[in-house]
Amino acid sequence: MRKKLVIFILGLALLSGLTAGCSRRGGNADVHVFYYTYSDTYISTVRSALDRRLKDAGISYQDYDANNSQTTQTEQIQTAVTKGAKLLVVNIVTTGSDDAATGILSLARSAGIPVIFFNREVSDGVVNSYENCIYVGTNATEAGELQGDMIGDFLVRNFEKTDLNKDGKISYVMFMGEKGNNEAIYRTRYSVENANKVLSENGKPPLEFYDPSNADKFLLDKDGKWSAQAANEYMTTALTTYNAANNNMIELVICNNDNMAEGAITALQGAGFNTGAQNSVTIPVFGVDAIDAAKSLIRDGKMAGTITQDGGKMAECIEVIVENALAGDPLAKDIGDYTVDETVAKVRIPYGIYTGESNG
Repeated sequence: MRKKLVIFILGLALLSGLTAGCSRRGGNADVHVFYYTYSDTYISTVRSALDRRLKDAGISYQDYDANNSQTTQTEQIQTAVTKGAKLLVVNIVTTGSDDAATGILSLARSAGIPVIFFNREVSDGVVNSYENCIYVGTNATEAGELQGDMIGDFLVRNFEKTDLNKDGKISYVMFMGEKGNNEAIYRTRYSVENANKVLSENGKPPLEFYDPSNADKFLLDKDGKWSAQAANEYMTTALTTYNAANNNMIELVICNNDNMAEGAITALQGAGFNTGAQNSVTIPVFGVDAIDAAKSLIRDGKMAGTITQDGGKMAECIEVIVENALAGDPLAKDIGDYTVDETVAKVRIPYGIYTGESNG
């Protein structure tokens, strides 16, 4: 019995030592990280990288999945604040208005808790309304602009091959991820505008939306999930009317993210396109995020290109700000090469082009 008691006491001492070591590195801070949904493939890369960095830094944390529900996320944040959270890291669900973000800041301000918003952008007014608030994300217009440049360059090199019905124009479909989301809005707008600019500079006609009755010139994921399922269903339906047999085949697919690109490609493969087989017809499909599945599709010749959004770099930047917040330092202290907007505490992670030709 005495031997067992000694072992038990030694075990408690060891556990106490491990906890103390964690406290010395991360303090007694309780960091709560709120994700809009775990099911988003890009967000899962951020979560994995951030979990690893927080763990390596000895910082205690808890993750939450809102499952695309702002009500759920707000309730999660209320509970975390009540339980004594020291820091809120928020990938907000609702971006179409300031109401949700303002409510979160009200909770945080009353408890004296810093807030880091990330990935899904909140307005400048929201960030500027609280001195202990910062946003980490990308420049919303940049992904659309780079995607448009990439598409334009591709079409200049491959116009005749892409113009399947030989009418001198390229017919495209656009899959939009979410209504009211700035990333979705700007990707939808600038991908086409910049592609048309490149085409015009090279004496080519502008892109033409495949369905003349659609004044929006996009197909929206009505659930706001940026999902492969939504794109697959839309693409499958479109191909029943716009196809090779009718000589009006959709000749270009533009997607707000890689999940939607995957769904569109699955539908195209069901119709015999984008199989990767030699001499098979491939409809150029473009996405955003450069997730591993998209890179694989590009390597296999089933997808044309994507825009890199580095989840690892975003996690790295967030973790530095977390340490600043826990130490009581300015949130944007020593954040490395990342740029901060001049008039608001917003840190920008750069995008890049990925086509598989000269990328990693």
